[in-house]
Amino acid sequence: MANVQGSVLGLVAAREGGREIAPARAAPPLAPRSPGQPVTGTRHICAALAALTESARRELLTFDDPAVGLRRPVPEPFQELAGACVRTAVERVRSVRQVVPRHALARLTAVDPGGVARLAGRARLTHTIPFKMIVVDRTVAAIPLDLELLCNGLLLIRDPVIVQALVRTHHAWWDAGEEIGEARQQGAALPPRLRPVLDALLAGLTDETAAARLGISARTYSRRVGELLAALGTTSRFRAGAEAARRGWL
Repeated sequence: MANVQGSVLGLVAAREGGREIAPARAAPPLAPRSPGQPVTGTRHICAALAALTESARRELLTFDDPAVGLRRPVPEPFQELAGACVRTAVERVRSVRQVVPRHALARLTAVDPGGVARLAGRARLTHTIPFKMIVVDRTVAAIPLDLELLCNGLLLIRDPVIVQALVRTHHAWWDAGEEIGEARQQGAALPPRLRPVLDALLAGLTDETAAARLGISARTYSRRVGELLAALGTTSRFRAGAEAARRGWL
């Protein structure tokens, strides 16, 4: 009853003097906010990547898979530019944390043996990475539109909520990772099951002949050749022998 009386008294007070109060209007819905700025086209992507890494001052966080080029083609000029941009930023920024999938260690060693040594304390290995990513100073992030290759387009993200979510994701992977120096020592030797495959390649045997001699199917042999090349950080069977010799595997 008291509530009813209060409502009536309020209505009477509002209408004193013959005027009425218009009902309050609902606030207009907020316009949807874009999660980021898509960048496409090789020239624009290169410019955006260069500007992003050049802006890094305090911290650089990355998810990266250098071996992705073994599965999907990456234009050589773009690969060189991206590598140069990240290396320059790594040398300048105080805090660097790079998370790399374990299978890419051989590729890193083949491309830049000295660079791997310089990453001690700045890089960790995990079984996999969720996507490729660069986060600069916790203010801006870049993610490939296809989650794997920046050369196919990237999304520049400056929304602070999304950027902080990406930072937390990176921290979780980093905490679960293994120091790159320790993993490098453990993975320095050729896996025993790949030794016969390397010997067959060096002997110049065809896949069919090598598979028959090893007592495995041609499909299994082909798969192990792929594993060997990935471990050597190359896609060329011709270069496999030279790389194996450089590592002392012969």
